[in-house]
Amino acid sequence: MSVPVIQYKTENLDGFELFYREAGPADAPVVLLLHGFPTSSHMFRNLIPFLADKFHVIAPDLPGYGQSAAPDHTQFDYTFDNAALYVQKLLTRLGVTRYAVNVFDYGAPTAWRLALADPDAITALVVQNGNAYDEGLDNDFWAPIKRYWGDRTPENREALRRLVTLDLTRFQYTDAMAHLSRISPDNWVIDQALLDRPGNDEIQFDYFLDYGTNPPLYPAVQEWLRTKQPPTLLVWGEHDTIFPGAGAHPYKRDLDDLEFHLFDSGHFLLEDRPDEVFPLIRDFLSRKIG
Repeated sequence: MSVPVIQYKTENLDGFELFYREAGPADAPVVLLLHGFPTSSHMFRNLIPFLADKFHVIAPDLPGYGQSAAPDHTQFDYTFDNAALYVQKLLTRLGVTRYAVNVFDYGAPTAWRLALADPDAITALVVQNGNAYDEGLDNDFWAPIKRYWGDRTPENREALRRLVTLDLTRFQYTDAMAHLSRISPDNWVIDQALLDRPGNDEIQFDYFLDYGTNPPLYPAVQEWLRTKQPPTLLVWGEHDTIFPGAGAHPYKRDLDDLEFHLFDSGHFLLEDRPDEVFPLIRDFLSRKIG
């Protein structure tokens, strides 16, 4: 039995060091895994070997996350434009021009920018609690963030501090989970240690602010979905406080080839239901790009 081996690499991209996990045959169809807040490519540590016997899997850490560089926020623009720019630089360095992509949380607006810049690059989508529609962004979690979008005062910025605390990080992993005993505490311990690095709170506040640039892009993203019709698998934790199930249903409006699955789960669905979700992803990718 062949056991896929994950390699841990860092590329210097015009002076910026971007970390990524890579596994699978170099000549296999590429699957790009894009993580969200407050984690890193660590969130895909179990999914990667499940796919890597058949696919060339690449999972980068976005700027300011995981093992990628995290320069002071006054020296680097922590925006989703920049996140997409460095992911694209990595893909270019690796010679990747076409790929399926798993979008989750912050990974969604990163992927949407890649799609708008090169509409034919994406061969298939796996959408996991990642918005492309306004629906689902009207809950209490988003209220202080939206307040900061509209009024960039120091007070409104400081009001976001609870979003980078251990309590909130743990909450994201445990809230609404069907199988709490499956959720490793290592998740929030590792994520919080990285969030607690000096200056990383300011990086996160910059990303919270820049998230306000994403809803104005949604009409263009929806037009891309309608025009290109990428085969799409949607696997979504319905009871996610941050990206609730309301954000999943609108994909039905624009996609003809959509396989739609809502789960009794929360934000980090892959931690809660890997036995159900991993086979769905593998089967979908095998049929659509394999």
